[in-house]
Amino acid sequence: MTGPVIAAASPTAQPDARAALHRLRAEVAKAVVGQDAVVTGLVIALLCRGHVLLEGVPGVAKTLLVRTVASALDLESKRVQFTPDLMPGDVTGSLIFDPRTAAFTFREGPVFTNLLLADEINRTPPKTQSALLEVMEERQVTVEGERRPLPDPFIVAATQNPVEYEGTYPLPEAQLDRFLLKLTVPLPGRDEELGVLRAHHAGFDPRDLRAAGVRPVATAADLAAARTAVQAVHVAEPVLGYIVDLCRGTRVAPALELGASPRGATALLGTAKAWSWLAGRDHVTPDDVKAVARPTLRHRLRLRPEVELEGVTVDAVLDAVLATVPTPR
Repeated sequence: MTGPVIAAASPTAQPDARAALHRLRAEVAKAVVGQDAVVTGLVIALLCRGHVLLEGVPGVAKTLLVRTVASALDLESKRVQFTPDLMPGDVTGSLIFDPRTAAFTFREGPVFTNLLLADEINRTPPKTQSALLEVMEERQVTVEGERRPLPDPFIVAATQNPVEYEGTYPLPEAQLDRFLLKLTVPLPGRDEELGVLRAHHAGFDPRDLRAAGVRPVATAADLAAARTAVQAVHVAEPVLGYIVDLCRGTRVAPALELGASPRGATALLGTAKAWSWLAGRDHVTPDDVKAVARPTLRHRLRLRPEVELEGVTVDAVLDAVLATVPTPR
């Protein structure tokens, strides 16, 4: 997935909001080098009110990326390091007894923020992982029967390390399906890595984004206007059928034992509309669907064990489905 080139805005496309989100990518680049595609994915997630699973080896700036996006959007962000001893209340909040009033009061957990960074989410047991299900789906926390809504906007950006599985708890399919996108954070190219070294040699401190020159270039109001514009993007009936056929194609792919669900189809519709709007169009094309199909669907599919042992990847199966399902004209 590469970032779309933002074209001239149409009169109905909320051009100010789109220009603000375009500036966001340039602002993030002040601190994070060479991750434009991942930044675009995070923006799409914010536009669709969805969550993101970031996968990459340690040291590719996953944490810095999320913090920088939040700073450039003037949103609050909090980080939780998921560990085996983390309890559900450590994430969502809990009731605390106050001896002065002889009553229990609710102490908010770190989920009460705009952008929650769930670092190494697969290192905590299923009991704590499941505490995020209500948070991600309903955007609320229920304690002792009382519902407490989360701020808007709110998304979870969770990270995983793809090369170290000892002491981890793989996310169940039901929770994986709650993530709108799974984005792969690659290692930088040689020139980009040289840029990272030059920045650190010149005194760049990843813990001080202000000193790096990162400033808010968009606001929650811009995001709200952009969401309204994305909702208005037109999708023709043949393109709707194409989305359904792609998802149905994954369900009959011989290499897969689990294909994309109807939730996956609705996610693909939403991400394609956001991608199209960011590219300056007021309608979705089949190419828009293809551009976001892999990050939207890859984590919703499960390979057959014997196929996985042969080295086949989910992305390769998706490529085959995209190549065989007829594209509408």
